[in-house]
Amino acid sequence: MTAVETARLTLPDDARAVIVRHGEASYPHECCGVLLGRETDEARSVERALPIENRWDVAERGNRFLIGPDDVLRAERAARRQGLDVLGFYHSHPDDEARPSTFDRDHAWPWYTYLIASIRAGRCVELAGWELRADRSAYDPVRVRRESESE
Repeated sequence: MTAVETARLTLPDDARAVIVRHGEASYPHECCGVLLGRETDEARSVERALPIENRWDVAERGNRFLIGPDDVLRAERAARRQGLDVLGFYHSHPDDEARPSTFDRDHAWPWYTYLIASIRAGRCVELAGWELRADRSAYDPVRVRRESESE
């Protein structure tokens, strides 16, 4: 894939529903979780969205999330048991756009896919995907495709 191409991620309806429900239930705080699935040369395919408790201080969960190292380890072990990989992470932006913030970029890792759910007034209005460039200068959009969509 060249730098000008947009990466693709297939997200099945059940995994999308997990992310949406988690974001709406966590509102007005940010939710977070891990994306488990498989990768080919053409795209990444999520098979499971794994909700994780936001470990950030409660007073700041409205605009921050934290997935603890023990949570990442548990997610990696769960993925391995299922023959999957950790493809990335998701979180919500309460009453804000589904766009990465400076804070998101500062705490993200290249290679992983990041999904952000915009939750406005308790309802998910957008779900967008991003990948951090290797030089950490910016994010590139990821086309999030439903499993049922044709190419």
